[in-house]
Amino acid sequence: MTELKSARRGPAKADAVVVFLHGYGADGADLLGLADPLSPHLPHTAFHAPDAPERSVNNPMGYQWFPIPWLDGSSEAEARNAMARSIAALDGWLDRVLKDEGLSADRMVVIGFSQGTMMALHVLPRRSEAVAGIVGFSGRLIAPETLAAEARVKPPVLLLHGDQDPMVPFEEMGLAGEALEKAGFTVYGHVMKNTAHGISPDGLSVALSFLKDRLGK
Repeated sequence: MTELKSARRGPAKADAVVVFLHGYGADGADLLGLADPLSPHLPHTAFHAPDAPERSVNNPMGYQWFPIPWLDGSSEAEARNAMARSIAALDGWLDRVLKDEGLSADRMVVIGFSQGTMMALHVLPRRSEAVAGIVGFSGRLIAPETLAAEARVKPPVLLLHGDQDPMVPFEEMGLAGEALEKAGFTVYGHVMKNTAHGISPDGLSVALSFLKDRLGK
């Protein structure tokens, strides 16, 4: 199984963990910088951000959880196979983070952006123990038709999306929310107005409130 490389910020002994899952063509450092505005409000929290296991086809300096056929010319089979490998790698990495921090899953929140949101919404419900919450920025829900049957746990989910997103259509937020609620998840949503494919200041503030609520700060 592929070992994910990652970076960590925070106190040596933490009582909670926030994980960042980056988007297509980026890397862990791209989101780990969010620890700077968040950590003063979550002083006992460790922040972790892995690099996805594959170099990006379109941006060799960055990484991808799986190729995207309409962007990079890959096949649907290549995308499916890469995602399966990434799911296994991410599962194992999450287990190691919790073990290293000496914490249970209910002390972890996972934050995804774009393709990282796709991974979070697919992987976390299918694990044996529920995390405290999932935050999904600017992503979509993969295979919504299998969620209800395959979900083993149902952590609360916060979805945030820019209404001017040219990469992942804003409508995906509503589609994901409907499928999650139909499968029995508690879902919260926030529209980042006049925002393209990114994270707005108000979106980050809403995410922080969710983190503080879920991690008991």
